Amino acid sequence: MRYFLELAYFGKAYHGWQNQPNAVTVQEKIEKALAIVFQRQTPIVGAGRTDAGVHARQIFAHFNSEENLRKDAFLFKLNSLLPADIAVNDVFEVKSDVHARFNAQSRSYEYHVIQSKNPFLEDRSYYLKNELDVDKMNEAASILKDYTNFKCFSKSKTDVKTYNCKITKAIWKRENDLLVFHISADRFLRNMVRAVVGTLLEIGLNKQPVVNMHQIINSKDRSRAGTSVPAKALYLTRVVYPETVKK
Repeated sequence: MRYFLELAYFGKAYHGWQNQPNAVTVQEKIEKALAIVFQRQTPIVGAGRTDAGVHARQIFAHFNSEENLRKDAFLFKLNSLLPADIAVNDVFEVKSDVHARFNAQSRSYEYHVIQSKNPFLEDRSYYLKNELDVDKMNEAASILKDYTNFKCFSKSKTDVKTYNCKITKAIWKRENDLLVFHISADRFLRNMVRAVVGTLLEIGLNKQPVVNMHQIINSKDRSRAGTSVPAKALYLTRVVYPETVKK
C-alpha cells in the first residue's frame, strides 16, 4: 500500500529536504522516525526539494507499507519521534502508482519581506528597509506569466531536462507588517523563486526598468537576473494533486 504524508517544517536547522552526506536534512529526520515506527527502513519521496533554510507550510511525501495504519495512533507516534520544527499533519492512502513529486499539479510559494526591523521576524523574513515601488514590481511579475522558459532564474549546473514552467500566479501583496510575494506554477527550477524575487526587488528599488524583465528571460542567462535573496524568508505553502490520487 502507498501512503501520503502531509508535512510542515521550519527549515532553519536543515540543509534542505533531500538526503545528503554530512548534512542534516528533513527527509533524513522523517526516515529515521519511520524506521522506529515500523522497525524497518522506510524510504520516502517528497513532492519537491526545498533548499537549505527554506520552510514548508505544506509538503507531501509518499512511502510504501503493508500495514493498515491507525491514523491517529500513527500520527501521534511519528510526531513524538520528530523534532519540534517538523510536524506530520495527515496520512492517507493513495493509489499504488501515485508519485508525490510527479503527480503534483501545482506548487505555491510565498516570500516574506519586512521593511521595519522586527526581532520576532528575523528568522522568518528578509529585512529590506529601502523604499520599494510595489506597482513596478507587480507590473514586472505579471510578465512572468507570458513566458515558459526560465533558465535565467535557474541554479547553474543543474541536471534538469527542461527549463519550462507554467506560472499561473505572481503578485506582491501587503499583509500586516509584511510585503509578501505569492507565486504558483506547475513546477519550479532550483533556486528559481529566490532569483525571481531578487530580480523583482531590483526593479522595485529602481535599479533597472520593468521592461528589462523581458530581456532577462529571453537571455536565458542566470547572470542577467538579480541576486538570489536569502532562503530564510521563503515558504512552500501549497502542493495540489488531482482528487483521483486517493484510494
